[in-house]
Order: sequence, then C-alpha cells, then structure tokens
Amino acid sequence: MCRFNEHIAYEEEEGDVFQFIHAYMYVGHPISPHCKVLHPVMNKINPLTFSRIKANLITKTPKIIENSFHIDLNLIKDEERLKQWTTAILYMNTNNGYTLFEDGTKVESIANRYVSFPSNLKHTGTSCSDKKIRAVINFNYFKK
Repeated sequence: MCRFNEHIAYEEEEGDVFQFIHAYMYVGHPISPHCKVLHPVMNKINPLTFSRIKANLITKTPKIIENSFHIDLNLIKDEERLKQWTTAILYMNTNNGYTLFEDGTKVESIANRYVSFPSNLKHTGTSCSDKKIRAVINFNYFKK
C-alpha cells in the first residue's frame, strides 16, 4: 500500500513538498506483502541486517525542488555508530532529478543506478521536471 507523506525529510519542512511512500521493511522485519519483489536486490546487498527499505515517489514539479538535507537513520545519535550503517538508493526511472550530498556531490537519477554511502552523510533528493514522477527505493542496512 502506498501512503501519502506530507513532507519529504522532516515534518518541519517549509513549502509545498510531499511524496508517496511504500514501506517494505522496518527494523529488519518485512511489513509489505510485496517485499519479495526486492529479494534479488536484497540478496545482492547481502547485509547482516536491514533497518529499513522504502520506496519514495515524488511527482513532477514545474522546476526542480531540492528538499532538506537529512540522514535516514536519525534515531541513531552516536556518529561513530552511524558510520557503521550504509544507506543506498536504487533509482527506478531516469529523470532530471538527483540526489545531492552536503559536500556538493550530485548523483543523477538514472534507471537501475545503485549508489551506496555511509549513513552519516547528509543528503537530499529532489523532484523532477521532465517526467511525471521520480521514483527511488531506499535501503538502510548494516554490512557483514
């Protein structure tokens, strides 16, 4: 089931930003009957455990909107512990949106691109202006 989310990164975000999400896994437990469609990717990642897996869908906007910088595992407050986790993004469609990191690194949304990085790196996603949607699947996991 897809759910409307009135914010992208933080509830306090300003502006008219929203997304649709589908949660596949939370705290290492499948919570979606559709989780099995991700098994090939999950097996390829092969972590010790997953914390969360969710799909994000952002609709087209007249111009690209950058959202707030954030980390996905905001419940982990210890920086050293947070560095041990990995965040990954699987881009589901090609569009002119992107993922932006605090240091200025930009990763373009290209279908089937997979990018992973330490979970302590602040990043943000964007909308797109050239396709009807920008869709990604977000993975948070602890490597073996």
